[in-house]
Amino acid sequence: MAASQKPSPVDPTPASGTLPDSPGTGGETHQTAGGKSPVLTTQQGAPVADDQNTLRAGPRGPALLEDFHFREKLFHFDHERIPERVVHARGFGAHGYFENYKPLTDLTRADLFQRAGEQTPVFVRFSTVAGNKGSADMARDVRGFAVKFYTKEGNWDLVGNNMPVFFIQDPMKFPDMVHAFKDEPDRGFPQAATAHDNAWDFISLTPEAMHMVMWVMSDRAIPRSFRFMEGFGVHTFRLVTAQGKSTYVKFHWKPKLGLQSVVWNEAVKINGADPDFHRRDLWDAIQTGDFPEWELGLQLFDDAFADEFEFDVLDPTKMIPEEQVPVQIVGKLVLNRTVDNFFAETEQVAFCTQNVVPGVDFTNDPLLQGRNFSYLDTQLKRLGGPNFTHIPINAPKCPVMNFQQDGHMAVRNPKGRVNYEPNSWADAPGPRESPTAGYRTFPEPINTPKQRVRSETFADHYSQARQFYVSQTPLEQQHIANALTFELSKVQTLAIRVRMVSHLLNIDAALADTVAKGLRLKDMPAAAAAAKPTRADLKPSPKLSIVKNGPASFKGRKVGALVTDGVDAGVLAALRKVLKAEGAVLKLIAPEVGGVKDSAGTWHDADEKLEGGPSVLFDAVAVLPSKGGADVLTQLPAARDFVADARAHRKFIGYAAAATPLFEKAGAGDGIDEGFLPLNKPGDADAFVAACRKLRFWDRAGAER
Repeated sequence: MAASQKPSPVDPTPASGTLPDSPGTGGETHQTAGGKSPVLTTQQGAPVADDQNTLRAGPRGPALLEDFHFREKLFHFDHERIPERVVHARGFGAHGYFENYKPLTDLTRADLFQRAGEQTPVFVRFSTVAGNKGSADMARDVRGFAVKFYTKEGNWDLVGNNMPVFFIQDPMKFPDMVHAFKDEPDRGFPQAATAHDNAWDFISLTPEAMHMVMWVMSDRAIPRSFRFMEGFGVHTFRLVTAQGKSTYVKFHWKPKLGLQSVVWNEAVKINGADPDFHRRDLWDAIQTGDFPEWELGLQLFDDAFADEFEFDVLDPTKMIPEEQVPVQIVGKLVLNRTVDNFFAETEQVAFCTQNVVPGVDFTNDPLLQGRNFSYLDTQLKRLGGPNFTHIPINAPKCPVMNFQQDGHMAVRNPKGRVNYEPNSWADAPGPRESPTAGYRTFPEPINTPKQRVRSETFADHYSQARQFYVSQTPLEQQHIANALTFELSKVQTLAIRVRMVSHLLNIDAALADTVAKGLRLKDMPAAAAAAKPTRADLKPSPKLSIVKNGPASFKGRKVGALVTDGVDAGVLAALRKVLKAEGAVLKLIAPEVGGVKDSAGTWHDADEKLEGGPSVLFDAVAVLPSKGGADVLTQLPAARDFVADARAHRKFIGYAAAATPLFEKAGAGDGIDEGFLPLNKPGDADAFVAACRKLRFWDRAGAER
């Protein structure tokens, strides 16, 4: 793929003026668009010429280790906070296994893919990116999806997200991005949110972020559960066979239970009702034997496709639509065991993108190259020293043989006198390298000049953003517009709001108009200058829509039944039976946590007291009071909210005839639609659960407001 060598289209206005005459003089300035400012320097005082691009061998070549500015910048950033992770601090993990479906010897020599049916132990950690350890689960954010495979040839860490693209193209900008997205340093808030000036100032000055903006403003950023979201390896990797044949690959995790999100109003209320909602959901599913499953899929392609594809496959802000390269399912991931100790496992687990096994290799994706440096450096600070692989959760489950010794918290050292190689000791020479069994890097030829430059093939920042947007249903498009309007309404600086709308004009004019009206901008700005014009010929990708890729059943979901004394025993028993057959769960919500007595005189313990079990915690609800119980519920604000929120969030609502007065009190009396299903006799349970398979009654008028 040819690539001309031009300066980055996203570079800010080049500086004019002079560099310091001698080191350490200090105070020198240069001219920028905003006036005079000091010259940027390294920690050693060396002036910096380019703070936008890492040094690499050619526009699309690998990053170079000699890039001292980048290494120092990432080094300092990686060590800013202890002991909490700088990003992905809020996490939750579980153990399980990966089962390979069939031998993939024609694609890779990786041992875990060689035999059908073989199970490889794994540890998976899910996380939010921006918030600290004490933040809430349901923040609008990217979700980390990191998998550690304990293979027979070492640990392989597939460190991904629930979105296939990223905000930036070059790792030089990662510290700036995270600084901007985190709580503002002078005030320490907002926490776990990007709805503030710094975040959107950075985004609005970074056109390459626009594709990711569409994902983060979509429902993908507020998943219903870890169990109902996809995972992506983000970058393009290589699979390499024993004969040295290379195939490009992008990794996908497909949830067996289908995709599902929540709506924003619901997410806000879930955070208040249960800030540990995602953690609790995963814990409960595993503890009850409803083990979460995903299937591993591969997008495989060669150099010919890479050369013909509309975008650069090394650009981490781009994805390959599944319609162009179908995902081939090759195995499944099952989580079947919770951790024994949260700190020892979930907190101390160390993922490193550089941890690969023979048969899996890197490409020259610049962000991946930067991550390979950053992760290892981060572990040194966070876990106290170079021996973090001695911690059980990080230790390989295959033999480890080397001459590394000592260091902080070493729990194993070489035995005997030999701690080096080569050596001539015949009795105990220790381990040696193996040209045949050892890891061999794919010998990609490189013959380009060293330079700081962004490839021109990375310059289209709007076309895939538009493709993602037009791939959504009208309802999902409205959610994106609502999210943008909400976030930008929290931005106090008008110029930043206007700048963002100027970018939206390059994505979709109707979207930009909706957001501009929502912000009540007095004048519509001109479209932002684009390095490359937006392509309107990219076909919509139905796989990008959550609504179009929902589940075929109600399996794994929860119904909250609001009950009182006198609840119909037959209906309750039938509902429980049908939900169990579906693989779903019934939870009883009662005015008192002690429980209720049904119409047959049987006692039922409640799972939640009404005030602690709002409808936002459930995928669908049933309102099953007796006539006398309904009279009590109508007087309770929490009961009225239970119904009003379920209706507003477009949930299916099963109800007994006695519940009608409660609906009227909750403002839903005139809004009983096809999403309300009667539960007056045991046979009604089947129709209710069948309807719930659609997850939401999206046609409900006036909802979500």
